[in-house]
Amino acid sequence: MNWNDCIERTNTHSVKWSFPEEDVIPMCIADMDFQVSPAIVEALNQKAHHGIYGYTTFSSRYFESIVSWWEKRFDMEIYKDWICFSPGIIPGINVLLSVLTEPGDGVIIQDPVYYPFYSTIENHGCSVLKNTLLYQDGFYSIDFDDLEEKARKPETKVLILCSPHNPVGRVWTIEEIERIGDIAKRHHLWIISDEMHGDLVYEGYEHKPLFKVGESFLENSILCAAPSKTFNIAGLQTSILLIPNKELREKYNEKLTGYGLMRPNVFGIEGTIAAYEEGEPWLNELLMVLEDNKQYVLNYLEQHLPELKAIVPQATHLIWIDCSELDMLGEDLCMFFLEKARVKFDEGFKFGECGQSFVRMNIACPKERIDMALRRMNHAVLEHRRIVK
Repeated sequence: MNWNDCIERTNTHSVKWSFPEEDVIPMCIADMDFQVSPAIVEALNQKAHHGIYGYTTFSSRYFESIVSWWEKRFDMEIYKDWICFSPGIIPGINVLLSVLTEPGDGVIIQDPVYYPFYSTIENHGCSVLKNTLLYQDGFYSIDFDDLEEKARKPETKVLILCSPHNPVGRVWTIEEIERIGDIAKRHHLWIISDEMHGDLVYEGYEHKPLFKVGESFLENSILCAAPSKTFNIAGLQTSILLIPNKELREKYNEKLTGYGLMRPNVFGIEGTIAAYEEGEPWLNELLMVLEDNKQYVLNYLEQHLPELKAIVPQATHLIWIDCSELDMLGEDLCMFFLEKARVKFDEGFKFGECGQSFVRMNIACPKERIDMALRRMNHAVLEHRRIVK
């Protein structure tokens, strides 16, 4: 696998590479500029050559591949009956909220957080209750006093947990997850745990799935996962919701069918099976590449761009960067990097008001591309220093 190959993605219907202006390096959108595992390519080629792409359903091999993956990667037993389909995590959360909430209910999120959570909650007429993460000395932690206060409100019905957290890159400890779960149980809240990035964890850290931390959380929790971020197959539109609560699972599947979302993508099934059965060697290589890229970015910023403070990620292929010393906020900050450096980031303000002075950088690309982006950023900031002086 050549991890340094800068594969051309323009004119491929890529969201990330469909930016209208030329000579812009996209360091946004959380997909990777790496080719997927050869095992996935082979599985998709075989299906393509079969030549029939009709309505698709779920085989026993599909379920077995998921159960086996969770046992192998997390030493955790899950059951076939828990496994529910969704074309994506956000569609799945939308369906869940349609079952679990009524207009006017409150849903807790821990901002700055994955920005589709906001619109997903508001789509159902619910209130966004922000349990804003505490930020001190380059580190994020949970404000448990505030979480308790939000959880005890009679209108609060759901907590959406992002674990590992996107964009700040925290891997929550067992103690933190237990405390979150205990608060939810005491106040009769449902937990929707988005564990999309659970496989992308750096050396020295270990992702603890919600269900493994506490079996007592099973009846009031849903765990969301997918091969899409792990194996770079988001376009195959296949995600997994683990719902141990039988009554909720039946309601979820009924709603999913009502929305016409119950049929998987014909290639998504093949991609999922190949990823979970044969993709682990590729993933292990990827994690080494991401570790190297992460250190490269951290070292470069420290040596050349001290105004930019990277929040050291414990997981994800993303780096959350504090740009407050540039004295620019929101759209102005992102336009600075776009116009002066020709680098496109995910705008920090989209993740919440507390992200106004931040950008999110995707490091899942060849190091040559990262180096080019960093050099452009350095040139732009040097010019900015000269002007402000």
